[in-house]
Amino acid sequence: MSFEGTQAATLNGTHPLPLSPEELRKIDAYWRACNYLSVSMLYLRQNPLLREPLKPEHIKNRLLGHWGSDPGQSFTWVHLNRLINKYDLNLIFLSGPGHGAPATLSNSYLEGVYSEVYPQMSEDIAGMQRFQKQFSFPGGIGSHCTPETPGSIHEGGELGYSLSHGFGAVFDNPDLIATVVVGDGEAETGPLATSWHSNKFLDPVTDGAVLPVLHLNGYKIANPTILARITREELEQLFRGYGWDPYVVEGPGPDQDTEPIHQQMAETLEHVVLRIREIQKNARDAAAAGKTCPDRPRWPMIILRTPKGWTCPKEIDGHKVEGFWRAHQVPILDPQTSAPHLALLEQWMRSYKPEELFDESGKLIPELKELAPKGKRRITANPHANGGLLRKPLDLPCFADYAVDVKLPGQLSVSSTFVLGAFLRDVIKRNMDRFRVFGPDETASNKLQQMYQASGKAWMAEYLPEDLDGGYLSPSGRVMEMLSEHTLEGWLEGYVLTGRHGLFNTYEAFVHIIDSMFNQHAKWLEKSKMELRWRAPISSLNILISSLVWRQDHNGFTHQDPGFLDVVTNKSPEVTRIYLPPDANCLLSVADHCLKSSNYVNVIVADKAEHLQYLTMDQAIKHCTKGIGIWDFASNDQGHEPDVVLACAGDIPTAEALAAVAILRSKCPEVKIRFINVVDLFRLMPEEEHPHGMSAREFDSLFTLDKPVIFNFHAYASLIHKFTYRRANHANIHVRGYKEKGNINTPLELAILNQVDRFDLAIDIIDRVPKLQANASHTKEWLKDQIIEAVNYAHENGIDAPENRDWTWPLELCGK
Repeated sequence: MSFEGTQAATLNGTHPLPLSPEELRKIDAYWRACNYLSVSMLYLRQNPLLREPLKPEHIKNRLLGHWGSDPGQSFTWVHLNRLINKYDLNLIFLSGPGHGAPATLSNSYLEGVYSEVYPQMSEDIAGMQRFQKQFSFPGGIGSHCTPETPGSIHEGGELGYSLSHGFGAVFDNPDLIATVVVGDGEAETGPLATSWHSNKFLDPVTDGAVLPVLHLNGYKIANPTILARITREELEQLFRGYGWDPYVVEGPGPDQDTEPIHQQMAETLEHVVLRIREIQKNARDAAAAGKTCPDRPRWPMIILRTPKGWTCPKEIDGHKVEGFWRAHQVPILDPQTSAPHLALLEQWMRSYKPEELFDESGKLIPELKELAPKGKRRITANPHANGGLLRKPLDLPCFADYAVDVKLPGQLSVSSTFVLGAFLRDVIKRNMDRFRVFGPDETASNKLQQMYQASGKAWMAEYLPEDLDGGYLSPSGRVMEMLSEHTLEGWLEGYVLTGRHGLFNTYEAFVHIIDSMFNQHAKWLEKSKMELRWRAPISSLNILISSLVWRQDHNGFTHQDPGFLDVVTNKSPEVTRIYLPPDANCLLSVADHCLKSSNYVNVIVADKAEHLQYLTMDQAIKHCTKGIGIWDFASNDQGHEPDVVLACAGDIPTAEALAAVAILRSKCPEVKIRFINVVDLFRLMPEEEHPHGMSAREFDSLFTLDKPVIFNFHAYASLIHKFTYRRANHANIHVRGYKEKGNINTPLELAILNQVDRFDLAIDIIDRVPKLQANASHTKEWLKDQIIEAVNYAHENGIDAPENRDWTWPLELCGK
């Protein structure tokens, strides 16, 4: 079915038009009502239905918002309403150009949903006036599809993520259709361009469908869009190359008659919806019969070409507006101070004939009201767009059953993430319809491969014979792997926003790729959690960071950046959590806690390499519950005031700190050391600044009021100073962390370069404990020699010396 054939058949009358004259009249009127409300939100604070001539005092003092994409989005919406009613569709709408929020808001208001959520925005003249005035107004709502917007799971403030959010929403939602309007400006972003490949991961048996509508209106803020300026052939070939089946709808014609494009859209959209159902039925019938799933389908999409700012004035002061970039934001800039422009605005708004659309009380007239779907089938009332309403807790196995058997601290080495993989494997087994793990080709690298015993990796593209030997590919796989952090993060966000659970694992250095996505999601959570009681809590966004800065081996300097933690700490303390479990049992305890939580972004930092294990499961649970604690086995200040506090956070800094303790307790047994480990990083903050923060009394009891504190930290040292600058003993807190020193190094050599190693820590303690400054001078010289020898050995042999590489906690200290 090509556009040309459809248009010709429709317009030439070779088969019945999809819309009767009466349907066409009502749909066009409903669309006019949407457009009227969209314009009014940009401009009006009084006189909501133009029941009197428009005056300057009716206009907002500051005009904010975007008009350009609103008419096209509402045009799509009203035609979706028709099909929801006809086929009882379960459908949500994502506005890629989220700055076109007036379209979504207008439709929510006309559906009656907005007034149900916000009763003060009633369906009458007074409520409409409040509804119009609040848009982009102090004390009101923002200019995007913010969390305050019913039916929204995608704000669209930062462009590029609409399609991946849509796919995340339909994974494991077999009845759901996510219609995603993709702006042609948004389509130029890297994340959006990559997310077209999401169709290679969509299983028509177990998943729903995504219907992209590429809104080709030709312009961004002040520039043409690429996709609007290439040939029709090239455009269609592009999307066929992506594996889509594109259908083009365009208009209106030169005479501005909207009937043809209404008929085109009605026919094309209905054909596309029926094609989606056909694809799903064929696949599901085959699966039910035990047959191999048919080849990957070409899912349909629509390319909708309409003018930028459709239906606004054609020209203003001799300059083209409709169909040009000037229609992107507020087309008429100064109606309050320019009488001609005020008259033009009134003419524009009256062109929608609001007197025909709303009754005397200000409510949408009944014959138009009936066009909206009913109940939860209304797009902005769909519970999938308030996913917490549908959320079911995970059926979690007992994490303690996966414990590492730690008989003595610091003797056994295992990969903590490998242990976690066994736990996640069984989480998948128990929750095959509501839990997925996402990773950018790094799941096996991060030692989580035990998950493949429960499920393969989602894959709908071509299979090769060799895939049977360790490929772990499966159409219904629960592990999602694609080399695009943006797409994966978008999938996960869409998945949890619609009521499910998941975990994203990634290399530490490249989690920065999703810095701004994390930022947007954290803002969404903060608004939803703190201000919107009607939004039910959703599952937390869980990010496992592995392949850490301190163990890069063949990857080197480019893979060394622990700065994501700094990014996380800048967001609201109500929604952010950071955990640095020192061993596998702590990681299991933390993971269980995070998977049970809601309305947070949980960041877990755990290396994939084998490391020493310290705590029994019982000890780990207590330690993680407290978030911070003294390790008695590594301390010798019991019953005494410590000479020094040695604190640490992170698995590798913990190991180096323990090795430093062992050296000093052997070489300088007189020094009293208090050893503190931090799992929950936010415990270091004052309780007034973070819900997990410690009181001054509690902090001082751990870190003392006047003793030197050496803090060996996983990331950048400035973060610990930021957390502790208000503490009484801050002047005595000396933090060691990553200093941007590195290359292809051995683990100990890299630690030495950044001075987080055992030898430098011991030297620092000697320098800061008065009684050691003279008595331990020989030990200090020995430590300097050890640094030189360690580096020389690494440069000569390519590995660390056995006594350093295979170091374990001294047995003689295990009971002390």
